[in-house]
Amino acid sequence: MKHTQNNYALKDEAEEFPMMSVLSFSYVCNALCPNCPYTNSDIRADYKDAKYMSPEIFKKIADEVGHHGAWLRISGGGEPTMHPDFLELMVYAKEKGCKLGIITNGSLMNEPLAKSLLEIDVEMLEFSVDASKQSDYDIVRKGLNFDELVQNLKTVYKLRNEMNSNTKIIASAINQNNIDVDEVEKFWLPYVDNFQKRKYLTWGINDASESADDTPYLPPEERIPCPFLFERLNIDSRGQIMMCGYDIAANTNMGNINNASIKNIWHGDKFTNYRDKHLQKKGDEIALCKNCPDWKYRSWKHNYWKLVENAQKNKDSSLGISDSEGAVEVD
Repeated sequence: MKHTQNNYALKDEAEEFPMMSVLSFSYVCNALCPNCPYTNSDIRADYKDAKYMSPEIFKKIADEVGHHGAWLRISGGGEPTMHPDFLELMVYAKEKGCKLGIITNGSLMNEPLAKSLLEIDVEMLEFSVDASKQSDYDIVRKGLNFDELVQNLKTVYKLRNEMNSNTKIIASAINQNNIDVDEVEKFWLPYVDNFQKRKYLTWGINDASESADDTPYLPPEERIPCPFLFERLNIDSRGQIMMCGYDIAANTNMGNINNASIKNIWHGDKFTNYRDKHLQKKGDEIALCKNCPDWKYRSWKHNYWKLVENAQKNKDSSLGISDSEGAVEVD
């Protein structure tokens, strides 16, 4: 798999507006996963004043993202479905024209909620599963129940097919020590459109030795530009825009959507200067990038867009299987 390309620049689809805005929608979670940097840090405590993204901030983001028909990826420092206004805000985002990708641990994905999300044709439901049996799940997804997850995902998949919804369904597992990620994939493939094998990321917090596959996508010594700067941005619950998904503690402040538009921030001096540094192969002159242990796992080819493409193909063909291109690592 080739992860590089001959020339680097803003992706065509991101020339005007970022292809994806990734939201830290909730800093509240019902699990204590040992591979989660939020479990292993005090970041959630730092957001006690903004545990959930307010409806006002969310709607301001959704208005602009929807106007451009871009992706809104609901993620962040906790479980999105725990947000008290979760469903209402997802409906709002779809009405405004956003493409919605929702990352969830699946624990609260009961039939009524699943049906509501399928009715509005959420583009992608992404289930972080990480195990194929209860004993492993008790460790890697501490606090959650494996049998409930299996039942919930089976229900979502069955409903999706019965309702003929356009929603794509994927499951993912982190390639970490003591977990047979191939067995996890085999277990879940009958209930999803695609399976995602994730690299074990550290965010500068987790122990890199827990990775079961540390083969880089981008050779670190070549300082190939990180694709994230050229396609997406991240927004925390306060509306602050961060440079990238690695900055989960919001150390970089590119601007705030309460004071400026996403479009203007995307084309502002800070993002422009950071992109120029990367294009000159001087990304390591940026403090955050210099110390980023996960840069090497970014890919210009093996990415979220490939995941979406293959999930759609598999859904359309009703095969429910993943080819070798389908199992990808993304943030």
